[in-house]
Amino acid sequence: MSGLSLAERLGYGPDERVLIVNCDDLGSSHAANIGIEDAIRHSFATSATVMVPCPWAYEAAQRCRELDVGVHLTLTAEYPGYRWRSLTGARSLHNKEGFMPATTREVYANADVEEARAECRAQIAQALAWGVDVTHLDSHMGSVQTDPRFYAIYLDLAAEFRLPLRMASKSGERALGFPCRQRATDRGVLYPDHFISPPWPEPTRPVVKRLLQNVRPGVSEVYLHPVLDGPELRAYDPENGHIRAGDDANFRDALRQVVEDASVTLISYRPIRDLQRAEAAASA
Repeated sequence: MSGLSLAERLGYGPDERVLIVNCDDLGSSHAANIGIEDAIRHSFATSATVMVPCPWAYEAAQRCRELDVGVHLTLTAEYPGYRWRSLTGARSLHNKEGFMPATTREVYANADVEEARAECRAQIAQALAWGVDVTHLDSHMGSVQTDPRFYAIYLDLAAEFRLPLRMASKSGERALGFPCRQRATDRGVLYPDHFISPPWPEPTRPVVKRLLQNVRPGVSEVYLHPVLDGPELRAYDPENGHIRAGDDANFRDALRQVVEDASVTLISYRPIRDLQRAEAAASA
């Protein structure tokens, strides 16, 4: 398989445009669970990632158990009036009010790396215990992706649980300033070729429409945050709830034709996970 692209190793042509559409923040609320489940079952979303420490994560695991769901490794709780705690209860992972901190800056300043590692492992183990056939890992607010100390946790757990990763694009890697992509390749951990990150908090409909029309050959990932609009969403996210509600509307109607016109092949992370495990077994 040496020299073949990820798309070719998955059985696609070298110029084919393959796209993962992931829904972040599954489990963050009941409204998110409804919006994300509907986006996968009835629209063009292909996967989701669950925030295991959140109060609605167990419901998410039950509703979406047979869907393609990864773990959205979570070390932050960003909403002003809606907070959650770690699974492990480690002191360094909480602020003075006893909740996970609101920003990654606080995580990087205060979190003990080994306590963060234990917490992230516990989140994956809990999802598996709930019956989720975990397909991949990514990171809420990038908290274990953008700092080399915490990226080591991310990569180690991907190797330990034999899971692919959301990965910075080549331009994103340059901005981070460390070789995250090559380190994953050296460990046999797979990741999409391209990462499409809609600018936040801009309304995503025109942005995603433009991005979908310019998907490059290879395997790409784009993510959205669909949440059913209503009192729950507007209560916990009064500032940006309209964007999450807009993402939900995107899945219901607005972008379906754009996806079809873009001539992309939609997949989830599951075939990438299965390829990673098959290649590891073949090289053992």
